[in-house]
Amino acid sequence: MKDTFTATLSRRTFLVGAAALSAPAVMKPSRVAAKSDSVTFTAYGGTYQDLLVRNVFKPFTEETGIKVNLIPGPELAKIRAQLLTGNVEWDVFLDAGAGVASGSRQGFWEPLDPSLFNVEDMVVPPKRDRVTYNFYPGGIAWDPAKFGPGKHPENFADFFDLNKFPGKRVLSNRANNVMEVALLADGVAPKDVYPLDLDRAFKALDRIKPSIASWTNATPQTISLLQTGEADFSYAFSNRVKATTGPGGGTPLAFSFEQNLIYPSDLAVLKNAPNKENGMKLVAYFLRSEVQARVESEAGTIPVSKKAIPLLSDDARKWQPDMNRSNNLISNSEYWADNYEAVTSRFKEWIKS
Repeated sequence: MKDTFTATLSRRTFLVGAAALSAPAVMKPSRVAAKSDSVTFTAYGGTYQDLLVRNVFKPFTEETGIKVNLIPGPELAKIRAQLLTGNVEWDVFLDAGAGVASGSRQGFWEPLDPSLFNVEDMVVPPKRDRVTYNFYPGGIAWDPAKFGPGKHPENFADFFDLNKFPGKRVLSNRANNVMEVALLADGVAPKDVYPLDLDRAFKALDRIKPSIASWTNATPQTISLLQTGEADFSYAFSNRVKATTGPGGGTPLAFSFEQNLIYPSDLAVLKNAPNKENGMKLVAYFLRSEVQARVESEAGTIPVSKKAIPLLSDDARKWQPDMNRSNNLISNSEYWADNYEAVTSRFKEWIKS
């Protein structure tokens, strides 16, 4: 799954927001939220969008008659501009949990009716204005043809142990994909990770910095650098590694579920959405157990619906981490919504130093 939170909370986001706030507000009426036969959905593009079309949007339209219009590239800056001008064009927003939590802080979303969901079936209950619909794990990846059992890192402490497992590493250049990993590698218990001890995290990163082959900007590089042999071990997402084991995936890679940093993906309905009622129906449809099973069986990510788990394909179950494993950590969306810009600024400066 693509991590768009960097784009979501980039400097451009804040500049656009500042410009919109300083300009005279042209309060055009939003399109009337009357009965309609469509809904506009914005989220990740590319192959993940294709997956959602097959498993969510097409069957949703067949069942309800509501057409789903797709806008790739979720950005909070665009939502801010739409709300400030009163010209809301989107209905449903999907992004990493931290990005949606940031939008919640800024009042971007409509309240959700809890009756839309079977809350008892959900691993994580819905918040007031957003709902987690799946999780995607980050962890250690490698080429099993080059590194057999005992020859590769299994957890984050191993990944940071250059003596036991020498070789070139790949890490993301996004702070929210690195800082928790560094602290867990340094022995911090998952329950004590937040708020982040930044000094300790950077001290741990200092040890591994000389062995980083690439601070990747694009998620696919976490895979391609392993497949081309430019790196030996990578911090990657399980669904990206799963894709290498199927047709057309290139060199098959392996992924460790011994320890994972697990990220939520959230859905929200825009405030004053022109097709609010249809947007609510689509969000509720995403959370159905049978829909969750279809999506996660293909994506290899983790359903929120408990009933979806036994419906997963046998292959998909191989790519499910144990959510109760004590050394795993779920990324804290609220922390990153409040601290992303400051931590990222320090992280970028450290990479350059």
